[in-house]
Amino acid sequence: MTAVHGKIPTITDRRVLPLAFSMLKGTGMAFLRHIEENGLSLDEFFRLPSSDLVKRLSLRNASVVDAMLRNEAIERALQELIFCDSHSIRVLFPNDENYPLRLRQLHDAPTALFILGDCDLNPPKVLSFVGTRTPTPYGVNFTRTAVLDLADIHQPMIVSGLAYGIDSVAHTAALEAEIPTVAVVAHGLDTIYPAPHRDLARRIIHQGGAIISEYPRGEKPFRNRFLERNRIVAGLSDGCVIAESDIRGGAMSTAAIAFGIDREVMALPGRISDKFSSGCNHLIRKNRAWLICNARDISSVMNWGEEKPSVDAMDRSLFPELDEPQKSIFETLAASTDPIGIDTLHAATGYSAAILMSQLNDMEFEGLVVKYPGNRYLPA
Repeated sequence: MTAVHGKIPTITDRRVLPLAFSMLKGTGMAFLRHIEENGLSLDEFFRLPSSDLVKRLSLRNASVVDAMLRNEAIERALQELIFCDSHSIRVLFPNDENYPLRLRQLHDAPTALFILGDCDLNPPKVLSFVGTRTPTPYGVNFTRTAVLDLADIHQPMIVSGLAYGIDSVAHTAALEAEIPTVAVVAHGLDTIYPAPHRDLARRIIHQGGAIISEYPRGEKPFRNRFLERNRIVAGLSDGCVIAESDIRGGAMSTAAIAFGIDREVMALPGRISDKFSSGCNHLIRKNRAWLICNARDISSVMNWGEEKPSVDAMDRSLFPELDEPQKSIFETLAASTDPIGIDTLHAATGYSAAILMSQLNDMEFEGLVVKYPGNRYLPA
């Protein structure tokens, strides 16, 4: 592969170019999709002159495809992979078979994931637990008990952020219950923050879990990176439990992200006078989270009880006699075991969002459907 400025050594490791791409400033999942939609491979992206890339990709800013920066990114990627291989760190990219399927649904999913540990990131059931770094005994007891009880019945993978407070309680309870737990951190994997949780991180890896980051070695845990980290915590999970949080707490950003990507959001209510219940109470009051008190509530929200029969197995006479468009809407909802949003209904039925919302409001009033957080629906 020949660069604009000099020669780049022959690259045989398929990980180099995807990793180099992730290290370029200004790139991301959206830009990667833009490259693919324009029929370019990563090999062409790194080989072609900047002028050709600007033209083929219709770029206004040429800095992202500067030849020197692309060459430097390749050199950085080569060095990073030496470090990763010597420390048993896996590197996954969106097109890899083992990349988390749930995470791919994010429009800004990481273009590279660094993983310490052999944990399967695509298990059947995943829950994230997040909350304040200074929980009360109420929040601690709820989190620990909920994780232990869920482990007895469903054995989900537990995801959190390795922080003080609710995060560490959730990880520790998962270890106690002998179910896998994943910690998503906001820095490179050459260190662990906070430092007192290094032993916890080792235990997580030793017991079949993983430490995950989107940052290469040397990257420090700046404040904005904790917010970036939260989207991965939400994206890896089927549902997000907020145990205790101030209304301005970092867990609220995780809840907002989870809600925005159609994950089930659940919150533990508390007294109106309790600072660290204010965020949870707010989410419940605004219909942005389910009110939950125990593992049974979580299991119910996640529909982790007995499986509903498929439409083909159901007695068709149980369907109410409806005219269009309600007939199509109802049958689409009945074919799913999970609540369905407007976008999915539009794709399945062809009706506009305005028509769907109007009909669903009527159907909800008539007791035909039940509305779930995030404007999602199932038959009543």
